[in-house]
Amino acid sequence: MIDPKIIKKEFPVFKNNSNLVYLDSANTSLTPQIVIHKLVEYYENYPANIKRGIYSLSERATAEFEETRKVIASFINAKNKKEVIFTRGTTESINLVAYSLGRKIVNENDEVVVSVLEHHSNFVPWQVLAQEMGAVFKVIDINDEGILTIVKDNSSEVSLDDVITKKTKILALAYISNVLGTVNPLKEIIKKARQINPHIVVVVDAAQAVAHRQVDVQDLDCDFLAFSAHKMFGPKGAGILWGKEQRLEEMFPFQYGGEMIEQVKIEKTTFAKLPEKFEAGTPSIADVTAFKEAVKLIQKLGFSNIQKHEKDLVKKARAQLLHIFGKDINIYGPQNEFSSIVTFNLKGLHPHDVASLLNDKHVCIRAGHHCTMPLHTRFGIPASCRASFSIYNNEDDIEALIKGLLTARKLLTHA
Repeated sequence: MIDPKIIKKEFPVFKNNSNLVYLDSANTSLTPQIVIHKLVEYYENYPANIKRGIYSLSERATAEFEETRKVIASFINAKNKKEVIFTRGTTESINLVAYSLGRKIVNENDEVVVSVLEHHSNFVPWQVLAQEMGAVFKVIDINDEGILTIVKDNSSEVSLDDVITKKTKILALAYISNVLGTVNPLKEIIKKARQINPHIVVVVDAAQAVAHRQVDVQDLDCDFLAFSAHKMFGPKGAGILWGKEQRLEEMFPFQYGGEMIEQVKIEKTTFAKLPEKFEAGTPSIADVTAFKEAVKLIQKLGFSNIQKHEKDLVKKARAQLLHIFGKDINIYGPQNEFSSIVTFNLKGLHPHDVASLLNDKHVCIRAGHHCTMPLHTRFGIPASCRASFSIYNNEDDIEALIKGLLTARKLLTHA
């Protein structure tokens, strides 16, 4: 069972901002003391570079860094730790695949497929890749409830069945929508895609999933999976690209430089084995080292407890918003299977104005297009308000949100 009052004590930001109502964890989660402590520990005790020194500080730094790789590999059930590549975040991870594999396997008239749900980081790299290679860029639609369309229905234009063919080289999908909270049935989708084209490369954006539910890369049978530390209580500046070993082996490096080489000669350079092949230069050592503490926190709390807590909050928030605002509010996304997100608009009020007035009440939400312009176009809106819940939220936060929205409506409708 999750007790937010106890959990909040582990997050220093609440001690330093006693009135804070933080409902923007889908943007970036808050950082617990155990992660902060590990960051400080690195800088105070072994602030050396990794894999470059035959002395105690460097060896300790290397050991701590590599321990995170082992923890992450276990966390997502990778076959081995060589499949875990450290990056700066989800965006870099996806671009790495688009650059290093996409430009190798995608040719003229091939197909690259995404969905209208995607964050720009899992939309634009594939769109640009298709344009550069002369490939066809296809977008799977959603129905009016915000659910990815596998088989076409009356409220969607393009389904999975319409777009996946023998010519489809890459399918890139989010596990969970960062706007609607839609949980895509990825295992079913991937199985269906592979029945149509056994050689298809499947890339999963798991940025909104890893803090909220168990992600098993072997069970999903995807080829690549990307996520960021800062979405799951970890530091900013660290991320993960997991890839099947066979896929990673056939890719050329993303960047060139120190530590990703095997041997450099004037005539020719050969490259290091996995995972160093994709980790050129000095990484963000402290961030990677502290990342494992965030993973351990999630494992300690347990996904069943986390999911129940967040789902209960979202249900209550939706119900209360509809009860109080009625026809004056639009809530977007699925009514049943959803994650930790409530996205809405108060009719006649601009989301930025609403968010600004909520800030006056110390309530933090996200307002804008949330890096999903195609999705907002699909719903015919320029922007929306998004409240996202996490382990440190409780019903008091819902009450504060609603009070703030009532005040915002009163002020903005009488302005």
